[in-house]
Amino acid sequence: MASFISWFRGSFFLLMISLMGAQSLYGAGPANQPISASQRAAHDVTGTWSGTFQSRQPHFSPFTMTIVIRSESSGRLVATSQVSSDCLTDGTFQITTSGSKIVLAGGDPQGNHITMEGEVDGTGTVLDLKYVLNSSASARCESDDGSGNMVKR
Repeated sequence: MASFISWFRGSFFLLMISLMGAQSLYGAGPANQPISASQRAAHDVTGTWSGTFQSRQPHFSPFTMTIVIRSESSGRLVATSQVSSDCLTDGTFQITTSGSKIVLAGGDPQGNHITMEGEVDGTGTVLDLKYVLNSSASARCESDDGSGNMVKR
């Protein structure tokens, strides 16, 4: 079972690199250069966002999340989160945007990882997201996926 978990985590990591590109996992780009204005979302995504997410699995309860997105001096977008979930605790995220598309990738100190991918709506006040959660082996749930949205406060 442990080898399957290791295989799954490795496969998940490679999938994220192929979907997001290695530079979004390790910084803004080559030598951590700031993200250009053309790479940012059409809307300013900095600020506080809150929402509820529902698993596709019927035995997982919905969870709520509030994130605060800010721009670092390098231009990279990062966030801290407050989470009410059986599978994830408060943690940190790195955010990448391209036009109206947005990816939030992060985790918590217990080794649980979540990737959220979706779009910013036309008003710039709603994130429509799908998520994939990969919890540590000690967590109540090892993997989960679902969707939800977050509203800018």
